[in-house]
Amino acid sequence: MTATAHGFLLFDTAIGRCGIAWGERGVAALQLPEAREPETRSRLLQRLPGARAAAPPPEVQRAVDAIVALLRGEASDLSAVALDMDRVPPFHRRVYEVARTIPPGATLTYGEVAARLGASGSARAVGQALGRNPFAIIVPCHRVLAAGGKAGGFSANGGVTTKLRLLAIESGQARGAPEAAPGGDFGFDPGAAVDHLRASDAALARVIDAVGPFAMRIDRTSSLFLALAESIVYQQLTGKAAATIFARVRALFPRAHEGPTPAQLLRASDEELRGAGLSQAKLLALRDLARKTEDGELPTLAEVHGMEDEAIIERLTRVRGIGRWTVEMLLMFRLGRPDVLPVDDYGIRKGFGIAFKRPEPPARADLEKRGARWKPYRTVASWYLWRAVDLARGG
Repeated sequence: MTATAHGFLLFDTAIGRCGIAWGERGVAALQLPEAREPETRSRLLQRLPGARAAAPPPEVQRAVDAIVALLRGEASDLSAVALDMDRVPPFHRRVYEVARTIPPGATLTYGEVAARLGASGSARAVGQALGRNPFAIIVPCHRVLAAGGKAGGFSANGGVTTKLRLLAIESGQARGAPEAAPGGDFGFDPGAAVDHLRASDAALARVIDAVGPFAMRIDRTSSLFLALAESIVYQQLTGKAAATIFARVRALFPRAHEGPTPAQLLRASDEELRGAGLSQAKLLALRDLARKTEDGELPTLAEVHGMEDEAIIERLTRVRGIGRWTVEMLLMFRLGRPDVLPVDDYGIRKGFGIAFKRPEPPARADLEKRGARWKPYRTVASWYLWRAVDLARGG
C-alpha cells in the first residue's frame, strides 16, 4: 500500500460510531467515536486524507464484526487482523506487537511493555508510541496502564473515561457469563414476555409494533458495591458528566478499570474525592455505602440473586442517598428482574401518557392499576414505555 488508503467505513458499536480505513495490506486506521459523527470522519481522514467511503472487503468486514462483538462484551479475538504499518516507526511497531499479545481482561504497565521489548527504562517512550496508536482497539493501547495499575492517559475522545469503559467491557467478558442473572442476561424469556404483553393490552401492543423488538441490555457488574457506587455518582447528572466524574474517582486507585473496593474508598481523603468532582452529598453517600458494605450490612451480589425484589429494595435503601428508584434501576438493568414497574419515573409516566393518548401523565394509582395487566413482565413493559418517549421525540 502507498501513503493513501483505498477506502473507509463508519460503523456502529456499543460505544458509538467508529471509523475504519484500509488498504491493500490491511487495516490502516481505526478511529474511536468523537463527540459527533462528522468529527469521527474528520479525525480518520486527517490520518488518511485520500481514503474514500466504500464497502469493505471481506477481511475488513470480519474485523469490523469482531470489533462490534468485542465492544458488546462478547469474546472476540482481534490478534490476527492484518494491519498496514508502512508509515509506523520501527519502535512503535514493536510496542504495538507487544500490546497485541495482551488478551481482553488483562493489562500490562508501560514499564512491563518496555521490559518485554528488552528496553527497560523506556516506559515513557512506550507511552508516547501508544499515544500515537492509529489502530485503537485492534492494537489495544487501553490495556496498558501506568505504574501501580493507575489508568494513565488515553488519546481517544473521552480520555481516561473511554479507556476505563473499554477495560470494563473487556473485564466483564473475561469473567464469562454476565453477572446480572444466572444462566444468561435475563431470568426470563423476552419473547414470551412480549407475547404476553401483546395479548394482555392492545394499546401497549401498538407501542410494541411501533418500537420493534425488545432490545434492552443488562449492564455487567463485578459487585453490588460498584453498581450502587456508580448509581450514586450518576444521580441528577447527564450521562457524560457522570461518566467523567466516575472515571476520575476510579482513576484515584490502582487497577482503576476494576473500580475501587469499599476499603480503598474509605481510605481516600475528602480532598481527593471532591477533587474528582463529587459533591459533598455524593461523597457522604459513597462513604456510607462503603461502610455498610465493609460491615456486612448489605448483601453480596450472589446473595441478591436469591432475594425477592421488595427485600432487595428494603435492604439497599438503608444506604444514604439510595432511594427506591435507584434500586429499581438496579433490579432492571443489572439483575434482569422481569417484573419491575418504576411508577415514580418521569419517563415511564410520560411514555404511558403517549401510549394511552392522555394529555397529562397518569396518577401513580392509575399506572399501578394498568400495570397489573402486564405482570409478571412489567420490566419489559417499562422498557417499551421509555422507547415510546424516544419515538415521540423522533429518536
